[in-house]
Amino acid sequence: MIAPDSRGKVRDIYDLGDRLLLVATDRLSAFDHVLAEPIPYKGEVLTKLSLFWFDMMGDVVDNHLISTDVADLPEQFKPYEDYLRGRFMLVKKAAPYPVECIVRGYLTGSGIKEYDRDGTVCGLELPEGLVEASKLEPALFTPSSKAEVGDHDENISYERMVEIVGEDDAAALKQASLDIYETAREYAASRGIIIADTKFEFGEHDGNLILIDEVLTPDSSRFWPADRYVEGEIQPSFDKQIVRNWLEASGWDKDSDPPALPDEIVDLTSATYIEAYEKITGLPFEAESIYE
Repeated sequence: MIAPDSRGKVRDIYDLGDRLLLVATDRLSAFDHVLAEPIPYKGEVLTKLSLFWFDMMGDVVDNHLISTDVADLPEQFKPYEDYLRGRFMLVKKAAPYPVECIVRGYLTGSGIKEYDRDGTVCGLELPEGLVEASKLEPALFTPSSKAEVGDHDENISYERMVEIVGEDDAAALKQASLDIYETAREYAASRGIIIADTKFEFGEHDGNLILIDEVLTPDSSRFWPADRYVEGEIQPSFDKQIVRNWLEASGWDKDSDPPALPDEIVDLTSATYIEAYEKITGLPFEAESIYE
């Protein structure tokens, strides 16, 4: 492939002047490290699931999508159609807001750790008696700063977000995030899926706020099977938790290069991503691309 103009943990970004070409690779990151082993079809799952949600959220918020048709690829990318098909998006070039918009519908992850220590999540006071996987009503909006690749995002207060983006934009970002989450949570429940939490990214294009990057994928969200939900316990999850668990058990120090993933972990993770797509959309996953 052509060298990208910029590279994230998962996405390669090509600047086409008035547009961007986003390519979702099969790379997987865990504990702020990009692992050496690609996860087959992961990038295609992320793209297809984002497209599903973009379509559903059309009445909630505009997004950056222009096309996913290989016929619209610039000429220099035509030799790579077999790799790009199903895993790329041509998108509007927006000015990204320098915050990540996180919505928490359940108490888990870093949230439960802070709650057990301080009775708060991202500084927001919560009622007593909550436990792992308790439902949060209403859902919490908890923004974070954006980190460079290899660094950690940092939770910030809403007041700090206002300082960064301004009062009007902060209010619009919060409302859009909560509206998307509530719409998605209601739909996912009908498919037997709990969306425990998720993060969104937004940009400004022609004076309007639009949804950018990916949306409501296993990389940006925690999806739990509703029929196995038990409050007070860590839930099974349709995401890369399989990899995280294996790395935790391997004895890796999280500072050195990660150990190589066994084939069975790679295959199981790929199958989990595909299962998430099929459960949420109700459609069979049909691979279009070759994986890395």
